[in-house]
Amino acid sequence: MITGKYPNLRLRRSRKYAWSRKLVQESSLSYSDLILPIFLIEGKNKKESIKSMPNVFRYSVDKLSIVIGKAIKKGIPMVALFPYTSPTKKDEKGSEALNPDNLVCRGINFIKKKFKNKIGIMCDVALDPYTSHGHDGLLKKNNILNDKTVEILTKQAVLQAKMGCDVIAPSDMMDGRIGKIRSALDKNNLNEVQILSYAVKFSSSFYGPFRDAVGSKKLLKGDKKTYQMDFRNSDESLREVAIDIKEGADMVMVKPGMPYLDIIKKVKDNFKIPVFAYQVSGEYSLIMNGINKKLIDKSSIKESLISFKRAGANGIVTYFADQIDL
Repeated sequence: MITGKYPNLRLRRSRKYAWSRKLVQESSLSYSDLILPIFLIEGKNKKESIKSMPNVFRYSVDKLSIVIGKAIKKGIPMVALFPYTSPTKKDEKGSEALNPDNLVCRGINFIKKKFKNKIGIMCDVALDPYTSHGHDGLLKKNNILNDKTVEILTKQAVLQAKMGCDVIAPSDMMDGRIGKIRSALDKNNLNEVQILSYAVKFSSSFYGPFRDAVGSKKLLKGDKKTYQMDFRNSDESLREVAIDIKEGADMVMVKPGMPYLDIIKKVKDNFKIPVFAYQVSGEYSLIMNGINKKLIDKSSIKESLISFKRAGANGIVTYFADQIDL
């Protein structure tokens, strides 16, 4: 409640100096808030640019030392691994997801061997980087087979955890997968492995550059509206989160980020659980293209990231993590 009025009440007084603005700021941002996504590619000594995502690259596993070392030096607590799977290794069932020698498994092994536990590793659980049709699950007559997909996702999660993944992150949006994965992890004596559920993942137009980065964009048949959330809905997000918490999720993700700040706040206010936001590829590319064309200033990066913190996000998955100076 406002108890004063102008001229005695002047809110500009606390904004006059930089030191006073710092004293009264409500939200802050540090490298500890950021998670860095990394794209992996087959081969040796490769650092490959991605046309749709300026300043973002695909790395061969042997080139991870530089990017991981930089992340650790900055104090970034975790990286997220995503594979660009060779088209020759893709099939309708996403079989490569269960290959213990796939890109993600090799990436986990490399990071753990070289850096131990100096940085956390988060692994995506979904089939879209591995399927010939570009969907997150098994497809039959244009329908996603939820339960059969969950069986494969559970095996994928256990494999990644056995390889040393610290945080399993199911992004597939299949019903019931968190409970099945939690149960399987516990049965395999992997009960300390965390689950970050993409509990609120909308069917969005902002994913294009990411799908290009993992090589699924041109393969995708139809859309993902039957399993990803309808962007017109808000209350449904609370149901999704409630279910995943009950099934064993330690943390939840809202994806995309900036168009869904209201959802981040709603989830945080209702559940008081660690909530993460994903500043997705489309958001990143829009900002970067604006900066490169000098339409907006670089300070827009920090402004965009602070918006997630202001909404209540504990952490942010962002391609700016290793580019921003804080």
